[in-house]
Amino acid sequence: MEVFTRASAGLMVVVAFILTAAFPHHVMADSTAGVLAPAPSPTSDGTAIDQGIAYVLMLVALVVTYIIH
Repeated sequence: MEVFTRASAGLMVVVAFILTAAFPHHVMADSTAGVLAPAPSPTSDGTAIDQGIAYVLMLVALVVTYIIH
């Protein structure tokens, strides 16, 4: 009788694995019901670009001042 119990337990594991692989959205349906992913944040709002241009201009001014002096 113990062999039948092991076989049935193994069969249940295989069936559970197949169902989970075949229908993954049903497994996560309860935890993500009605939850939408947030919108991605903007990659650049222009502040970083402005700061980069300012650093380049300051470096150019430093080099020009060094050459003239």
